[in-house]
Amino acid sequence: MRYRSVRPDDAEARAAMKAVAAERRRFGYRRIHVILERQGIVMNLKKLRRLYREEKLQVRRRGGRKRALGTRRPMLLPDAPNIRWNLDFVSDALTDGRRFRVLAVVDDYTGNASRWWPTRRCPATASPENSTP
Repeated sequence: MRYRSVRPDDAEARAAMKAVAAERRRFGYRRIHVILERQGIVMNLKKLRRLYREEKLQVRRRGGRKRALGTRRPMLLPDAPNIRWNLDFVSDALTDGRRFRVLAVVDDYTGNASRWWPTRRCPATASPENSTP
């Protein structure tokens, strides 16, 4: 003769738990426990967790950060001057404390900085065409 479980039928608690889980899909068993207590259904947290697992109500884990698939192709070096340019901001301060910035345009093939645009203030709407070199 084996032991037979005499667990009570928790149909009311299961139905209430399913209703809350259907309404609030991102709620786990702990938050559902609080809501059920507010509704007047009081039970042990361990029991609620067991019922939660039996009903397969686990909240699915969210995916992580999406990363680039495959390997990236290395950037090819240009085979002649004036094909690709890099922009770089350089900033410094004068001896009296005033700050200034310089926009340097560098040719990728030769490595020479072909153009410099110095400025004391550099708002987002400013462009090298509008400023005097």
